[in-house]
Amino acid sequence: QVQLVESGGGSVQAGGSLRLSCVDSRNTGRTICMAWFRQAPGKEREGVAGIESDGSTTYADSVKGRFTISQDNAKRTLYLQMNSLKPEDTAMYYCAAAPPRHAGGAAWCPAPEEKEEYILWGQGTQVTVST
Repeated sequence: QVQLVESGGGSVQAGGSLRLSCVDSRNTGRTICMAWFRQAPGKEREGVAGIESDGSTTYADSVKGRFTISQDNAKRTLYLQMNSLKPEDTAMYYCAAAPPRHAGGAAWCPAPEEKEEYILWGQGTQVTVST
């Protein structure tokens, strides 16, 4: 049963924009951490952006200032707005979910670099940027 479904990928020219969406169809209201990842052919999967339940965000250096992660909790949807796209952004993009970490009464999300902490993955959506 598919629980995270990405959409919005496509082919664009360099400098263009795309908006990815990820719908969370799980039947649970538990707090969960969400993030976007990507994997280019022949490369390891890498974290792109993550978002905490309070809305705070983190980005890979390669996308800072160009990509924006956001979420609509009412729609159970995670977004990735990608502007000023470059050919090196070409990859399969995945959304993923992780349980928050807890210690001393505080809770926080794993950083996107900690991809092994993200245990639920979507099928991916392809983004291709041409020169």
